[in-house]
Amino acid sequence: MDPKSVTLAPVDIIAAAEEAAAAASTQDDSMDVDAKPKFAPASAQEMAPTGKQFRRVLIPPHRLTPLKKEWLQIYTPLVEHMGLQVRFNLKSKCVELRSCAETKEPSSLQKGHDFVKAFAVGFDVTDALALLRLDDLFLDSFEIKDVKTLNGDHLSRAIGRIAGKNGKTKFTIENASRTRIVVADTKIHILGSFQNIRVAKDAVVSLILGSPPGKVYSTLRTVSARMKERF
Repeated sequence: MDPKSVTLAPVDIIAAAEEAAAAASTQDDSMDVDAKPKFAPASAQEMAPTGKQFRRVLIPPHRLTPLKKEWLQIYTPLVEHMGLQVRFNLKSKCVELRSCAETKEPSSLQKGHDFVKAFAVGFDVTDALALLRLDDLFLDSFEIKDVKTLNGDHLSRAIGRIAGKNGKTKFTIENASRTRIVVADTKIHILGSFQNIRVAKDAVVSLILGSPPGKVYSTLRTVSARMKERF
């Protein structure tokens, strides 16, 4: 018998096997934990799409003259604050926007597109600039025929109910819902936050469907009072 060999009892053999299994499982768990990759939070610049992006906004003929007059007020914030490259294509009558190395925010191109689009549909530059400064503003557009099919004098009367005498009804809806509204022929464009657009749109839809302005005014007063209490 080799003096170096040691004979273990059955109980000792079982205990040694359990200890070896426990040590192996602990080592496997530690290896699994160490093997998990760890990533640092990605910055906005890293999440931004690579390469230059391009957007184009078609300018209607009746907005070309206002565009020429207000070009400096439109061009300056897009280039200096948004870091975009801007030009007006005389052949296609489009304002073209492109991101570049100076564009810091991924959303700058979309904001710039919305800003130019708001001006193209008829909003003032001062009102459209809010799309560049605030993140929770949107532009919603729809046609009167999307609400109700009207033709001839019925369509003209619906447009008249929305605008009101000297624009009184439109201004009332704007002030009560804290939005801006443009009535361009049979198209309605509303600029504001999501909730405020819904309030203004409900009022405009009611007028299209034939509700008298007085009833719409009372509904707007109630909604406006609730909004003031909430905020």
